[in-house]
Amino acid sequence: MFSKVLIANRGEIAVRIIRGCSELGIATVAVYSDLDRQALHVRLADEAYNLGGKTSAESYLNTATILDIVKRSGADALHPGYGFFSENADFARAITALGVVFIGPNPEAIEVMGDKISARHAAEKVGVCGVPGTTETIADPTQIIDFGNANGWPVAVKAAYGGGGRGMKVVYHAEQAAEQLSAAQREALAYFGRDECYMERYLKNPRHVEVQILADMHGNCVHLGTRDCSVQRRHQKLIEEAPAPNIDPAIITAMGEAAVQVAQGCNYVNAGTVEFLYEDGEFYYLEMNTRLQVEHPATEMITGLDLVEQQIRVASGEPLAFSQQDVAAIGHAIEIRINAEDPSGGAFLPSPGKITALTAAAGFGTRIDSGYQSGDTVSEYYDNLLAKLIVWGKDRPRAIARALRALRETNIEGVATTIPATIAVLEHGDFAAIKHSTKWLEESVDLSALPTTLSSVEAQDSDEPLVKRKVDVEVNGKHFSVSMWVPESPLGSSATAKAPTRTARPRSEVSRSGPNNGEVTVPMQGTIVKVLVNVGDNVEVGDAIVVLEAMKMENNVTAERAGTVKEVRVAAGDSVGAGDIVSVID
Repeated sequence: MFSKVLIANRGEIAVRIIRGCSELGIATVAVYSDLDRQALHVRLADEAYNLGGKTSAESYLNTATILDIVKRSGADALHPGYGFFSENADFARAITALGVVFIGPNPEAIEVMGDKISARHAAEKVGVCGVPGTTETIADPTQIIDFGNANGWPVAVKAAYGGGGRGMKVVYHAEQAAEQLSAAQREALAYFGRDECYMERYLKNPRHVEVQILADMHGNCVHLGTRDCSVQRRHQKLIEEAPAPNIDPAIITAMGEAAVQVAQGCNYVNAGTVEFLYEDGEFYYLEMNTRLQVEHPATEMITGLDLVEQQIRVASGEPLAFSQQDVAAIGHAIEIRINAEDPSGGAFLPSPGKITALTAAAGFGTRIDSGYQSGDTVSEYYDNLLAKLIVWGKDRPRAIARALRALRETNIEGVATTIPATIAVLEHGDFAAIKHSTKWLEESVDLSALPTTLSSVEAQDSDEPLVKRKVDVEVNGKHFSVSMWVPESPLGSSATAKAPTRTARPRSEVSRSGPNNGEVTVPMQGTIVKVLVNVGDNVEVGDAIVVLEAMKMENNVTAERAGTVKEVRVAAGDSVGAGDIVSVID
């Protein structure tokens, strides 16, 4: 067993791993960006080291700094969590080159399965077939057009080195090919550090079913049952449940066996997830995620297995203490992702800001995994997952009822959350009857009546920036010079505090009267990644004016009136705040 584990991640997954290590008597090391210096994972870890920077590229994706901290901290193992470096073979090699154990699969398996194209080849070699698609990266939009014309529209463009819906765009007709390929490449580069993409046929109404596997260094590999992850928006999961309901047991068995075949075909070790699309009694291999999944607690709830503990034991060389015959699923579990997003009108707009109150649900069969507490700030620079609510019930109806009770008991203030949308889903007859698919939420569920739960402008204006100041202190008679982050104004949070600097001009008072004054404003804090119009262009209602990235999601900011573009006030790379004017239409 390890003596000290460094967690190269943040948020709820870092907290989850820290707690798991603590229960095993293992010391933990946290890393943090400048924005995360007061985060929960930093407060819980035994040691914490600053990475510097704000963005992921400056901090959690800064290989050189992380490697230096590994050496300085004396950690003998590193857990990557999910996202960031969790599926990066070069990073895993760099860690093992230091003589430190990477708690995950070997770099070769990450390489094969991390590249979704080579992963398709690997699955096909063991007789597991995927959705019809390409086995080469897309270099030109014409490849998408040719594929769509030959195989049918729509076409899914996906990040070759990604997952979790990031870097995935759907092309419904040829005219969208160039735009959607560019958007997929930007997202893939921002989130995974590589922009290669591939494509496959986009199934009409599939369910997303995945199989959790666990393999050790001694040739043992088992599957731990299925999870249904079909409730999605923007190709990202919102609700997961285990086991996948209403599928023929023979098909479930075949899926489990196929998942084990895929894992063994690439000499896989540690925890992993093999994902399938299921439609009309057939299942297709989708991809393998070579890491711990966000939704792993749903499997933990029905199997009684601690997957973080299992990861650590496998990485330390222990054989699995159970066989396939020992794995049993009891009851039903539902996991709900609570994101900092405003779901009103079905828009799911990112909602960064300060959490002014957070009361978690409790009770029998109820678990909350979170990286935040009341008073913490949700930054625009990182993923918007606030917490995961996981419930267990003796059957699916009881689990649904318990989830609804727990959601209504959960109170989060200061930022908007997806809780109202999740309640609408759980109360919907289609969900109860298991008639949903990956497209169901966006195409069939009416969220237009959901109210706006928060004014983004008010939330952002309430925070005061902190500044770094050098302070001389004396401890036991010894002098130290330390750096502290303190409020910019000497009186702390006050009416005289200086507001954050914004690149674009703030919204004027007249713009608050309605959308028809011609000012195009952004609904949230973020970064402009692309300007789609020029002065003099004619636009119609609904035309995209700029592309705004906030919390790792791209959003089109559209015109609310037709006319001619009179002003463009931003450029690609500019930072903007909620309510800032990006363009004026005459």
